[in-house]
Amino acid sequence: MCKHSPTCPNAEAADHEAAKAVLRDDVTGFARLCNGVILFNDTGELLPDGTPIAPHRSGHVRQAAAA
Repeated sequence: MCKHSPTCPNAEAADHEAAKAVLRDDVTGFARLCNGVILFNDTGELLPDGTPIAPHRSGHVRQAAAA
């Protein structure tokens, strides 16, 4: 699918998120990568074969203090 040079990683590669976005919709919160992966703003993913990948944010997330 990819026509970039160098070629982007395919959907099965460990670094598949490094592929370039060919379609982005910031209103609905997703990007379609050239390898067919759909990447959501919450870091969840949908692979071309329909396999979902749960959100996997990096870093620490602060919890709100209980009142």
